[in-house]
Amino acid sequence: MSSLTSALPPAQGTGARVARWGLYLILLLFAAYYLLPLLLMITTSFKSPEEIRTGSLLSLPRDFSLDAWSYAWNRACIGADCRGMAPYFLNSIVIVVPAVVISTIFGALNGYALTKWRFRGANIVFGMILFGSFLPSQVILLPMAQTLGALGLAGSAGGLILVHVVYGLAFTTLFFRNYYVSIPDDLVKAATIDGAGFFQIFTKIMLPLSLPILVVTIIWQFTQIWNDFLFGASFAAGGAQPVTVALNNLVNTTTGVKQYNVDMAAAMIAGLPTLVVYVLAGKYFIRGLTAGSVKG
Repeated sequence: MSSLTSALPPAQGTGARVARWGLYLILLLFAAYYLLPLLLMITTSFKSPEEIRTGSLLSLPRDFSLDAWSYAWNRACIGADCRGMAPYFLNSIVIVVPAVVISTIFGALNGYALTKWRFRGANIVFGMILFGSFLPSQVILLPMAQTLGALGLAGSAGGLILVHVVYGLAFTTLFFRNYYVSIPDDLVKAATIDGAGFFQIFTKIMLPLSLPILVVTIIWQFTQIWNDFLFGASFAAGGAQPVTVALNNLVNTTTGVKQYNVDMAAAMIAGLPTLVVYVLAGKYFIRGLTAGSVKG
């Protein structure tokens, strides 16, 4: 009986290991399923048109070549423009950087004011701002177009920056408001007693404590703005269009023989920044999302 009893724990341990490895196998299969299109894009972008026509879709490149990447970046014709993706990639950088910075700063100020400097009707104001995060982007197309026309910003990069700042402000305010709720009010009260004002407390106390949510907000806004197509196609024109619109125009205006390697290289160029951001900073994004979840 004693020998039978002593044999049970190893059996249970073996079952647990089998279940764990089975779970790993299932997760690996799901990861392979989702990563297969990305792998096909990468391998196709390094193939020649001849190899794409005669070879297998799943095969690795026989002759590794960067010609499609160089052509997509420098010489691919996007409509009447044959400068490739390069100028539109730079347009996206010009649009993303100020839009992310401005929306993050104003979101932090809003969240700070709504939590630490409470005023009459603060909950109503927050509710109205929060409502903006549930509005479909299609709803604001017409009024935003009229606003940009009245301001003289229609079809420009500056107008697109304004659109992304306004539309993203609801999300950035929500992030910072929920995070600042977890910061003790005593810090602000003590600083107020010492004579610190609104902006002094914000810059000296709140911002140094805001690194986790700053990372979340910057990553969120960066990916949302960089990957945006609807606003870019609606509010930017000609040389001011972002890289996502240029990619769409490149893929849909190719004449003659379809150059799938160039299309795939252009798609990788357009998606590479957000991919790099999530690979390098994804763990900080998750940490930041959970940083303010203990209270409030």
